[in-house]
Amino acid sequence: MRRVFIGGAAWALFIGAASCAWLAGAVAKEGDCAAEDCGNRGASRTSVGAARDFDFYVLALSWSPGFCESIEGARDQCEPGKGLGFVVHGLWPQYERGASPSECPGARSPSRVALEKAAGLFPEVGLARYEWRKHGTCSGKSPSDYFADVARANAAVTIPSLFVKPARDQTITPIDVERAFFDANPRLRPGMMAVSCRRGVMDGVRICLSKDLREFRACPEVAQRGCHIREISAPAPL
Repeated sequence: MRRVFIGGAAWALFIGAASCAWLAGAVAKEGDCAAEDCGNRGASRTSVGAARDFDFYVLALSWSPGFCESIEGARDQCEPGKGLGFVVHGLWPQYERGASPSECPGARSPSRVALEKAAGLFPEVGLARYEWRKHGTCSGKSPSDYFADVARANAAVTIPSLFVKPARDQTITPIDVERAFFDANPRLRPGMMAVSCRRGVMDGVRICLSKDLREFRACPEVAQRGCHIREISAPAPL
């Protein structure tokens, strides 16, 4: 009987660990490819850092139709009829090289007042909370100031007309996506952004900004680890 008990406990621990791994994987999909996963590929993921201890920001914009194809489970962002295109996914403190800081010490949950500043920025309030916990805590700012910085970063980027309410699916190269952003943002240049894709479908872009959010800036590791396949699909908004 003792052996059976120990075996059952071990099996329960195994199942618990597997469930945690699955949950972590599902959450990781929110920041998929060019910066969170692809951007840190080959580097340690245990990157708890000190607040303010980073080199620049990455503004992560999700292409909602592609993002919603790459995740499982319903989200407000993916409800048919919303017609969402590029939306803010997050503002991520980054190191020049290697894995970037995440889940730094600090307030774990933004206040209601802070979340009011995030209203209209993120496609859903749950994502705002998650992004604060994982990335905002490493900014050295309060939740309210962090969300204000997210708004500033988002306002600094002009979405190309090619991706403003397109009527049909498009097949395009990652380079052409970047060129469209360069044309719409004259101070944005090659090496300052990356296109993110999953299974041949564009799910977002990552744009690098200085810590004061006044300038776009070069980010070789982020750019290098973007989507480099020949062609990608850009589904039309739902």
